Amino acid sequence: MSATSDQLNIADYFLDARVREGFGDKTAIICGDVRRTYSEIQSLANRVANVLDDLGVEREQRVLVGLPDIPEFVEAFFGVLKNGSVVVMVNCHLKPEEIAYFYEYTRAKVVFAHVDTASAFEEAAKGAKHLEHLVLVGGDGDGSFEALTRKASADFETRTTHRDEASIWLFSGGTTGRPKAVVQTHRAFVNTTELYAKNVLGFCKDDITLSVPKLYFGYATGSNMLFPFSVGGTSILFPGRCTADVLFEQIRAHSPTILINVPTMINKMLAHEKASEQDLSCLRLATSAGEALPVELYNRWKEAYGVELLDGLGTAEMWHVFLSNRPGDVRPGTLGKVVPGFEVRVRDDDGGDVPRGEVGWLWVRGASRAIGYWQQMDKSMSAFRGEWYVSGDMLRQDEDGYFIYGGRGDDMLKVGGKWLAPSEVENCLLRHDRVKECAVVGVVDDAGLTKPRAFVIPTAKQPGLEEELKKHVRDELEPYKAPRDVVLMDDLPRTHLGKVDRGKLRGLG
Repeated sequence: MSATSDQLNIADYFLDARVREGFGDKTAIICGDVRRTYSEIQSLANRVANVLDDLGVEREQRVLVGLPDIPEFVEAFFGVLKNGSVVVMVNCHLKPEEIAYFYEYTRAKVVFAHVDTASAFEEAAKGAKHLEHLVLVGGDGDGSFEALTRKASADFETRTTHRDEASIWLFSGGTTGRPKAVVQTHRAFVNTTELYAKNVLGFCKDDITLSVPKLYFGYATGSNMLFPFSVGGTSILFPGRCTADVLFEQIRAHSPTILINVPTMINKMLAHEKASEQDLSCLRLATSAGEALPVELYNRWKEAYGVELLDGLGTAEMWHVFLSNRPGDVRPGTLGKVVPGFEVRVRDDDGGDVPRGEVGWLWVRGASRAIGYWQQMDKSMSAFRGEWYVSGDMLRQDEDGYFIYGGRGDDMLKVGGKWLAPSEVENCLLRHDRVKECAVVGVVDDAGLTKPRAFVIPTAKQPGLEEELKKHVRDELEPYKAPRDVVLMDDLPRTHLGKVDRGKLRGLG
């Protein structure tokens, strides 16, 4: 199946092709003391595909993968695709009521889960109308993952699928209410891999990747599995919670060449009591995405470790990154430039292009655009307009072509009739030596006007710090951007993704 023909199955593109090219004996996955070669993963994925076929799972039907970052995640993932079915990845630590929603929403007949988190999946299954088989990794019964795959044949011819057929459901972040599925095609994953992973990041067979986000996040699905697999590289997996200690340990043990990171963890790594003792020289680059990367954080990282940190922006609706800094061309405080092969515009409320330097809405197009949102026609029509995806993100482009992130549209503030990006004020505050972490939100005052309020975790509390920080912003930025209030905090509320929960902060106003 050629990536340029109508027939395309990404299990063939990312996995089978490596074995045909002679990478069969190459290590594809490192997980603790366990190593899996490409041939071993292909064999297990074939067994999974045969299991699904025996269980009556048909082409285009959804299969839920609720596993930790272990080799069986990858084997189940590719087994579902080989069967011509659709992968739906979910957090293995969800609560029963959350899992029940996914059972009903996806109508999955088969779910892969792990014995360590099985109780929530089993509790949710009690009322599931469509679920027929809960297959547990690490189980000891006849219906366990190990028992079923042991009995199944290791031979399976990857099913022919269309490049524009649904392959994976991703879930759009940054919204409220129930998660909505972004239906992505086989073509999308190949397109971004070729344009971003290979042409911008320069992925090669010698690369070893390590990721802060877990595989069920689209960011990590690509960067820590599909991208290295596309070139015969190696992925490091670990099932437990990600901490700075764990990352440093994994780096010492396996010497990754690419670290897939997020600003929150970058900050934790730098704040670690033994940060200065860490050797990250094995890394040729690190990426950052998921939330804005403050300039101060970038500078501290580069000074501490000397490793290029490439900030970028992607969405589930375009699958992965389409704006990025690149090796040898990093401008701190920006998202970099457009990944060649995509087109990005900054537009006003009426869809007209705004001049460079002005803030507007993000419009992007390219062959990674999703089909739409599952059972969300109104939202699909609003977000997907012809070839374009119109996100809720705001940004501006400077005269040199670099894009600067403004924030989500509902996070942007209009103060005195002027747009204010909270990230700009946050970056300014982080340059003060008494600020460890901060977040700026808009709070409506007694007159009904929106004013910026800063929530700050200080390195140390001292009398008058609040006024000092307000003056610090006024001295560096335009006066209207200075927070009207500064609230000192011991910690900031966070979402399940680890991002600052700005909604809760607004509620504190």
